[in-house]
Amino acid sequence: MKLKNGEWVLVIFNLIYIAAFSIYYLSIGNLEFLIYVGVMIFFFTLIFSTLRKTNFDYLILWGLSIWGFLHMAGGGIRIGDGVLYSVILIPLINSGEFVLFKFDQFVHAFGFGVATLVGWHLLKPYLKKDINCKVIYFLIILIGMGFGALNEIVEFIAVIVLPETGVGGYYNTSLDLVFNTLGATIAVGIIHLRRKIIEKN
Repeated sequence: MKLKNGEWVLVIFNLIYIAAFSIYYLSIGNLEFLIYVGVMIFFFTLIFSTLRKTNFDYLILWGLSIWGFLHMAGGGIRIGDGVLYSVILIPLINSGEFVLFKFDQFVHAFGFGVATLVGWHLLKPYLKKDINCKVIYFLIILIGMGFGALNEIVEFIAVIVLPETGVGGYYNTSLDLVFNTLGATIAVGIIHLRRKIIEKN
């Protein structure tokens, strides 16, 4: 498949950070994130091998690429006694496991907002041209939430299989789901605005 110049930039960006974090996680023996690296390589291959069929735009492709980078950085970059994922960006609530607003929660909102855009993009060709999209916006949010739930299942499997992970407990899982939903809702807002701009043009 022949890639465009902008797509080559994306490929190089992804290969550099995936290779760098793979070497890093191997050096420190972090099995949890080595598994995530394997998952990322799978999706990277899937997305770029089907690019001419899916026709993802650069908003989605860069969104996915940045999400992958943020995820790798979040679990690997050490900040004090923890990792970047545990850093509190805005100290709203800090009561035991109930902590707001962390880097981890930002990445969940960002990532599953992007996943919602992916879901919309894949669904859109099957919708009638004159359909009232406002009717299905709630369903699009549910698609994003579904992707988020699948991620939590993967994290649960990691907890079962690996002797030690940084996944967290009940509060962490619940807050992840909340921020997944927030990201999906914001993504639907972006979808609506983009549709309005296209209609005006």
